[in-house]
Amino acid sequence: MSTVSWITARGLLGRRRFLLLFPLPVLLVLLAVLSRALGVDPGEWGPPVLVGLGLAVALPVIALIVGTGVLGAEIEDGTVVHILTKPLPRWQIVLPKLAVAAGVTAATVAVPLYVAGVLASSVRVGLALAAAASVGALAYSALFLALSLVTRRPVLLGLVYVLIWEGLLGNFVSGTKVLSIQQYVIALADRFAPTELLATDVSVPVAAVMSTLIVAGFTALAIDRLRSFSVAGETS
Repeated sequence: MSTVSWITARGLLGRRRFLLLFPLPVLLVLLAVLSRALGVDPGEWGPPVLVGLGLAVALPVIALIVGTGVLGAEIEDGTVVHILTKPLPRWQIVLPKLAVAAGVTAATVAVPLYVAGVLASSVRVGLALAAAASVGALAYSALFLALSLVTRRPVLLGLVYVLIWEGLLGNFVSGTKVLSIQQYVIALADRFAPTELLATDVSVPVAAVMSTLIVAGFTALAIDRLRSFSVAGETS
């Protein structure tokens, strides 16, 4: 499994798409620093920067880029065959790739959110945002990794989920929030460090249970779908 993780990380960090991970986090920190330097009330800039940019845009978009890339790119260029010919159970391929995707996403987003949270409120809020974003990174990564195995257009479907389901419907149709990873992250962050900067109608128990189900369900789906790529004589 460590070999799969190393190959995945090396391939991901070596691709040009890795450069796409930095603009949003950098913008997040710059806006927070600028707002703090100008003396703007955190109640005014906190929600749009922390939630509107950080949790609603940076986290899911980065997870989409990474999650669909750790295995999707190998499927597109055919190099996945080299992995599938190894005598490995499919879960020993999916789990390391999911771990790399979630780890890279969490590291890329959690640090800027921590900095922005400290500038907007306190160290506790910054830590809460970082911790909740790490949970969200795992959930998003499981979803987008599974999509890369289910469809040939994982990025398109991922954007539909992020922009239409979470971004549009999630703000106007209350029932859709129960199926929104973004809302789970907000609920968990607010539980770790209650603050007026974060608000959601989703309860913490629902957020915790649904996050767990999403990670488990889509990971199982990814493992099952990867078996469809099996060749004769492989261990599944």
